[in-house]
Formats: sequence, structure tokens, C-alpha cells
Amino acid sequence: MATAASSFLYLATRPEGGYRMGTVQGKDERHAVAQLRKQRLVPVRTVEIPKWAAGTGKVALKDQGEIHQQLAQLLTRGVPLVEALEVVEQSVSATAQPKVTKVREMVSAGSAFSNACFQTKLFDDVTVAVYSAAEKTGDLGGAAGQLNQSVRRQLAIRGKVGTLLAYPAMVLMISIASSLVLLTYVVPKVGLTLQEQLASQGGQLPLYTRVLMAVGIFIRDNWMWVLLATVVAIVAAIAFRAKLLLLAQAGLRRLPVMKDVVLAQESARFFTVMSAMSRTGIPLADSLGVAIPSVQHTQLRQQLMHLRTRLIEGGVLRQLIDKVSALPVGTRRLMIAAERSGDLQQAFETLGKDMEDELDRRTSRLLAILEPGLIVVMAVLIGGLILSIMIPMLTITGQIGG
Repeated sequence: MATAASSFLYLATRPEGGYRMGTVQGKDERHAVAQLRKQRLVPVRTVEIPKWAAGTGKVALKDQGEIHQQLAQLLTRGVPLVEALEVVEQSVSATAQPKVTKVREMVSAGSAFSNACFQTKLFDDVTVAVYSAAEKTGDLGGAAGQLNQSVRRQLAIRGKVGTLLAYPAMVLMISIASSLVLLTYVVPKVGLTLQEQLASQGGQLPLYTRVLMAVGIFIRDNWMWVLLATVVAIVAAIAFRAKLLLLAQAGLRRLPVMKDVVLAQESARFFTVMSAMSRTGIPLADSLGVAIPSVQHTQLRQQLMHLRTRLIEGGVLRQLIDKVSALPVGTRRLMIAAERSGDLQQAFETLGKDMEDELDRRTSRLLAILEPGLIVVMAVLIGGLILSIMIPMLTITGQIGG
């Protein structure tokens, strides 16, 4: 097994002059320095980044798409795999280069491409399984092309999400900043003045206003400790981000709107893998064994596992498909019709594209709901603070009028 690579922060001089700072991966510091020298950089200082701060070590989705695209273009034109990997090595980012280099070296030494990808953690287990199946039929280029289409669609959806979230995120940041100013400066200052006026008339501020004043004064007087606690919380979130992500995903699957988005995403992933596996001639039960682990939706995963178990035991596929109630009725009917005509591979490919389009539509719908929702949050944050001032002011005005 290959040794897990570490990440190093480096400062190096460039051939044309000046300095460059960045990160590079290597199994040790010597290997990291060698990687820099291959890029014609002269290391000045390298520092190993702690594991918890270095990230998961996974290759970025953009780099994965570039690898799949280059392999699809080169291998389908008859270019040998080792030469294709040499081209890929120059096309990906500096972060992914060491892994691609290791894969090329292992393939040159006689290792299978899928095994090299598995040992270097270049791709996830499902992608490795797709390439492993393609190796048996000699269609690595076709598998790479299909995987490239899936990755490109994911990148397109991510870009759309980022664009649509830019305005709500800016509104939320402004809301939080405005709320902090109101909470730490305006509410305590105005509240103390109102408290004096009410005390002179035998009254007192509402409990809600007094609580907000206490919180604002505490943050203002202990801002350094509050800032330190915030930094510690951020560091802890980074260190335990994997577990937090799992908890967040489990919660999102239970939300009324999000669960539909998650189901569309899981279905698109499942059918894409099934299409890639079936076109390589892998038996359906074996293909299901590879594709099902990629599904995180609890109900869908359990029903698919039951389908595979009953299929191995000799069950009728069309009857088993009809029992997968997590999938829409139209999807099940299409699969049953394809099973009768013996064209499941084409059905999987069609359903993969349809589910990706459905994911795109549901994501747009979710973001359309999210934007006004954030505006409501802004109104609640700022409006609640303003009310803490307005309520006692109205009380004083009423007493004066009386």
C-alpha cells in the first residue's frame, strides 16, 4: 500500500525571480522538495501542515474532471495509458500532480490503472470500481468519458449554486454585522437612558430588552474573549468537519424541501454508476454491489440492498424494481420496460441524465426559496433588536401622554 501523503506549506524562489508561496504534497519533506524542483522552484522553507488542517487529501472535483476528460480524449484515439497519464500530469493542479505521478509510475511498473488509483486515493471507491470494470472490457476511454460527463454536471450545479447564493450570503453577512453593532452599542446606550427614565417613574424595562442589554454589554466588555472563543469554535469545526458534515447531511435528508434534492442527487449518482458498470458487461448483481455504497439516502439504499439480495436469491427483477418505492413511479416503469426489452444499460444512461436535470431544477427551486428565507432572517435579527428599543420608548410615550 502507498504511504499517505502529507501536505507542506512552502516558500520558494522562481526561475524568473521573485518568490512563490503555496502547498505541495509528498510522503515526506524530501519528496515534497523533489516535487517543487520538478516545477523549477527552489525551496527556501517548507513546513508540514497538521493533518486536521490539511484537508481530506482528496483530489478536487475540477481536477477529477480534467483527468477523466484527458483520458477519454487520449485513450479513445489510441494513445497508450502511460503516455496519456503523462499528459494528464501536466494538466492538473500542483496539488493533484503527485498522485497522478504516482499512478503513472505504478502503471509503468505493471500495476493495473484501477489498482493504482485505489492505492493512491486518486478517486473514490465507486469511480475506481467503474475503471476496474472498464479494464476487463478494454473500454477505459468510454468509462472516462461517462465519468467526465457526470463530474462536469456536478461542477455546473456547484457553479450555479455559488452564483445564486452570492446575494443571500452578502445579505446575511450585512445582517450579522448590523446586528452586532446594534447589540453591542445602540441597544445598551439607548437602553440605559430609557431605564433611567422609567426608573424615575417607578417602572422598568421589559425582560426582553434587559436580556439583550446584558448580552450586548457582555460582548462589548469581553470582546477579546468572545473573539478567542469564536476562533476556537472555527478551529474545532475544521478539525471535526467530517463528523459535522455527516450530521448536517443526516439533518438535511429530513427537511421537507431538501430531502427531494438529496434524493435526486443520490438517484443521479446511482444511475450514472449503473450505466458505466452495465456498459462494461458486468452482471447486474455485481453492478448493484458497487453502485449501492454510493447511495447515502437511507430509504433508497435499504430498498436497493433488498432488491440485490432478492435478485441473487432468484427473484424476478421487474417485480423487485416495482417495490423500490423511494424512486418515482415513472422511473420504475421505465426500468421495468427496459428490463423486458433487454436494454437496461440504455435505461440507466437515460435515467442518469434525467435525474441530473431533475437535480438542477430542484436545486434552482430550493435556492429560490432560500433567498427570501434569508431576508426573513435578516428582518428577524435586526427587527428584534429594534423592537427591544421601541417597546420601552412607546411605554414612556404612553406614560407621558397619560
